[in-house]
Amino acid sequence: MNVARHVALCFLAAAMPALAACGDGYPRRAEVDGHTVAFATRPAALKVGQHFELEGVLCTRAPMPTSLRVDADMPAHRHGMNYRATTTLDTDGRFTSRGLLMHMPGRWRFIFDFGSFRATRDIEIE
Repeated sequence: MNVARHVALCFLAAAMPALAACGDGYPRRAEVDGHTVAFATRPAALKVGQHFELEGVLCTRAPMPTSLRVDADMPAHRHGMNYRATTTLDTDGRFTSRGLLMHMPGRWRFIFDFGSFRATRDIEIE
């Protein structure tokens, strides 16, 4: 095995436990290509027509992106929210997204856009 490959494998092996533990304490996750967005809604129980926020952490083995965009849509209805969320992302991957509101009941999909990645997580709003 060449030295560069060995160093890369050692780096990944060392980083993996940190990634696995990243986001502990957050009840929901969205994952794509080894990247994880662990998050919670505030308030925890979402209601139609009520503003809420997300807080969480972005866990990535790539360099931390400089921005994270959080959105939501209803795939079955082919439309999104009537509000645009404002998201702050710290250099350690922690984020807060404010100004979200689900205006009708049904299956919604959270969308997390960061760097060249997009992770999603479906939820049901009654």
